[in-house]
Amino acid sequence: MYDFEFLKPASLDDAVAALAEEGAQALAGGQTLIPTLKARLAMPSALISLDGVEELRGICSDDQGRICIGAMTTHGAIARAMSGKVAGVAHLAGEIGDPAVRNRGTIGGSLANNDPAACWPAAALACGATIRTNVREIEAGDFFDGMFTTALDEGELIVEVKFPVPELSAYGKFEQPASRFALVGVFVAKFGDGVRVAVTGASEEGVFPWREAEAALGAEFGIEALEGMSPGAEGLLGDIHGTPEYRAHLVGVMTRRAVAACA
Repeated sequence: MYDFEFLKPASLDDAVAALAEEGAQALAGGQTLIPTLKARLAMPSALISLDGVEELRGICSDDQGRICIGAMTTHGAIARAMSGKVAGVAHLAGEIGDPAVRNRGTIGGSLANNDPAACWPAAALACGATIRTNVREIEAGDFFDGMFTTALDEGELIVEVKFPVPELSAYGKFEQPASRFALVGVFVAKFGDGVRVAVTGASEEGVFPWREAEAALGAEFGIEALEGMSPGAEGLLGDIHGTPEYRAHLVGVMTRRAVAACA
């Protein structure tokens, strides 16, 4: 590690003001940032802990029936609160990492980091979530800009994530056993006006919608509609854990498992 200033503001306004200083970096759950600091892949001059900002925690519903989750709400808290309400979100949150990660990591930190193998981007994209920041609201489809890149401007903080509630939802995850990140993860959400399918872990550009599967499931919601289907391997990740072709195959498998889980 190295010397840096550590600040723990008690309000959102104070946090935003602290982040306006040159070299400041927000610290949410720290499950990605702390290892990054240890490896000196990032060297901010000040860490602004959001742990003391209570207005960033909690889960409620708005007047549109959406579930609103504060950015500093942990994966574990979401898994417990969503059990019996939104099955796909509850299952996804409950399968992230291990108990230590689930009780420290936060939904806001995960979305802001936008790791290409993170689980939350798939849920946000498939559900058509809205990410509310301290200055604006961003639709999930406009939020993710590629690997580790989002639409957030410098100093902009996620305040809460608003999830429309699907009729049916499920998350199929084939995890990399060492990291427990998704080698391939697929979130399926069925709404009255159609079906959305979002894939994480597979693409060089991060989370993406699988449009062909959405069209097939919109016409007939069942695993039979996906028989023999998988996306093309072009643009998919290839590494020691699997070739692009292997990941393409897994996308089809995990999508069918997610659809089966919806039933």
